[in-house]
Amino acid sequence: MMTRILSFATSDIAPVDTSSLVDKVELAIIDYLIEKNLKPGDMIPKEMELSKSLGVSRTVVRESLNRLKTLGLIESVKHKGTVIRSPDLLTFLKKSMIPGILTRGTLLDIFEFRLALEIGMADLVFMRKKPGDIDELYDIVSKEPVSTNSVLFDADHEIKFHGKLYEISGNTTVMEFQTLLLPMFRYIYENKIIPRPEKRIRHVSHRQLVDTLRDQTPEAFRNAMRLHLDNHFQRIASDDYDKRTSEK
Repeated sequence: MMTRILSFATSDIAPVDTSSLVDKVELAIIDYLIEKNLKPGDMIPKEMELSKSLGVSRTVVRESLNRLKTLGLIESVKHKGTVIRSPDLLTFLKKSMIPGILTRGTLLDIFEFRLALEIGMADLVFMRKKPGDIDELYDIVSKEPVSTNSVLFDADHEIKFHGKLYEISGNTTVMEFQTLLLPMFRYIYENKIIPRPEKRIRHVSHRQLVDTLRDQTPEAFRNAMRLHLDNHFQRIASDDYDKRTSEK
């Protein structure tokens, strides 16, 4: 009797669902919230009802609900039950953004995000600046060199100056997010996570940024911010991106 040898592409094999039952129930509850278009303050079904509807034990439902409480999506209200709440978008990040336990690749991604965010918020900073803000920025840079052609600011200079720009943006979420990002920047600077560029070109200093913010246009300030951060873009360009992605 001959044995047939069949050939097939591994891509034809369906992937195995490795998510746990709790994961699936958690996602099912989230789908329910979306489907029913529930709003903050609306009640969700009780544990027993969810257990019966989903065909799982109350223990599984309870663990799934506890996860959603941890994320800030629901909360228990005395004499009422479990209700939807408007979550703090940064709650989970606050618990997980610990520099020392993040990979180098993830830290570099966060650093790149910082660059994109600060260029993107330039228009908000220009739109919402007040004379007192300009005065405070000049005070911050009063002891810094006029030109940064050959000087790399240390973490304290960067954090204080750019932290003020986040504040001027007037965006509450951006301001809260920067409290998570700035410790990351300090860790990246102090641990030399990003390489120094092989060559330097003249770019815009903190003081020149403030001059532009005070006297020129939103477009000019946005361009000045991009040039101010050019040194960091050079450092990213000199990084081994392929190696970084393998480290995540």
